[in-house]
Parts: sequence; C-alpha cells; structure tokens
Amino acid sequence: MAMQHIEMTGKTIDEATSKALAQLGLDRDDVSVEVLDYGKKGFLGFGAVLARVRVSYGLEDETPAPPPPAPPKAHEQPQAPERPKAPEAPKAPASAPKPERKKPERPRPERAPRPEPLPEELPEVQPEDLGEPCTDEKAQKITAFLTGLLQHMESDAQVKVYLPEEGRYKVILEGGKLGSLIGRRGETLDAIQQLTNYSVNRSGEKRVRIHVDAENYRLKREQSLQNLARKVAAKVARNRRSVTLEPMNAYERHVIHTALQDAENITTYSMGTDPNRRVIVAYAPGGRKEGRSGR
Repeated sequence: MAMQHIEMTGKTIDEATSKALAQLGLDRDDVSVEVLDYGKKGFLGFGAVLARVRVSYGLEDETPAPPPPAPPKAHEQPQAPERPKAPEAPKAPASAPKPERKKPERPRPERAPRPEPLPEELPEVQPEDLGEPCTDEKAQKITAFLTGLLQHMESDAQVKVYLPEEGRYKVILEGGKLGSLIGRRGETLDAIQQLTNYSVNRSGEKRVRIHVDAENYRLKREQSLQNLARKVAAKVARNRRSVTLEPMNAYERHVIHTALQDAENITTYSMGTDPNRRVIVAYAPGGRKEGRSGR
C-alpha cells in the first residue's frame, strides 16, 4: 500500500491529531504527524485560527503478482459437447393485440416559488454629514472597547464616534480592508455593534443606542433593500402572486415594510422565526394593508 495522508483541523494540535486517528481507525504509533498550522485563539470568537495537521499512514511495498491458475486434475473428465437442440414447433398465431389502457395523468403539484434573493451589490452613496467627533465619557468608553476588539481581530481600522442626537451614538470605522469587519450581508458588523452596546450599557447607567458602520455600508444596504422592495412589488402587482424574500434580520425587514407601506394593492407581512424569518410581499386588491405590525 502506498503512503497516504489526510489533513485535519482542531482547536489544538492534539485535538486535530485525535480526530484524524479516529477517522482512520489507527493508533498513534501507526502514523506520522506533520504540523501545518499551530493555530491561535481569537477574542470573543473573532480572529481564531484552527490548528491543522497532516497525518500520513501506510508503507511503500510491492503488490505480489496473482498466483497462476491451477492445472486441471487428472481424474476430471472433459465436459461432453452440448447436443444441438431440436427445432421448435411453430407457435400458433397470436390473437389480436389488446388495446392499451392509458393511465389517467395525475396533476403535478406546483413547486413553491424560490425566495427572492437579496441584493449583493450596493449603490454608491454620499457620506452623511455628522459634524465633529464626540469625546464625552460614553464616546471614550466606546472608543476604548472597539480599539481593543479591533486589535484582537488584527484590524488597523480607526474608530470615530459621533453624537447626531441625544442618546444615539454613531461609530464610523475607517481604514483599509474593512470587508472582513462587515462580513457577509453585514453579519460581522452586526455582531460588533451588539458587543459594543452590551459593553457600554452594562454599567447600569442611562442606556444609549450605538450604531456601528463602515464604508457607509448600512446606508447603502438600506437603499439597496428599498430598490429590491419596489422591484418585487412591481412583479407582484403584474403577476398577482406573492413573492417570498430571503431571510432578513429585524432591521432589514423593517426597511422592506416601510418602503412598501403606501404601495397600491400591495401588502407585506413576515413569517417564520429568527434567524430564518422572511418577508412576504403579497397582492392585496383594494389597497388592504394587513400584517404591517409583524416585522
């Protein structure tokens, strides 16, 4: 058997090796382990890298040639040749073929329509004028927490805190390679925002709202969702059939509901549970607006 290998990951080198041995059904002495990556621990789940090992097993050897076939034994007699079969008698003419009965076709059930995908490309927008950065006590706490978090995420982004209105802080992350801080459809950015709100408001003082943004992602996302809502509403009005959107968080569902709240003959409502809760855009002749409250 030629030398073979598999690669396995784990939180530690020992865990990755144990997983590989369990998969192969071999002992530690039967394999050779090469460390490809020692891994590293992240901070609150961010920036963690799994350890990776390559486990080799088997030996270099030659496959033995198959033994030659055994000669026939002396006492075995050769088989007698088969006798030719007698010609078959002619068959009676078959009766007239019976007409085939066609089975009634069953109606095929209609497949559920696929959810309308959310837009990936974001439009270009002008940055919001937020005035001068804020440096009060809350802003300092926000800056200190985010600076430490970004260091653990190995990001050199800069933190700027603004106070557009009383009790609502807006944080702008500036720098290069911010895509990893935004994540797929803003999932990482949402997690950073949630952690920041928890850290700053856990002291028991007056709670404040903290919005974290990078590269104007949230404003671009809102405009993109509004364009999607108008496009889907036109499709529903034309075909008079409901359209289901892909799962969205509460904020994105609110954007869709708000964008179509005055649309003629269109209603929207949400179904399912988070994180798979979806918006349904339905045809409602006469302008009925039911289900608006269900975000």
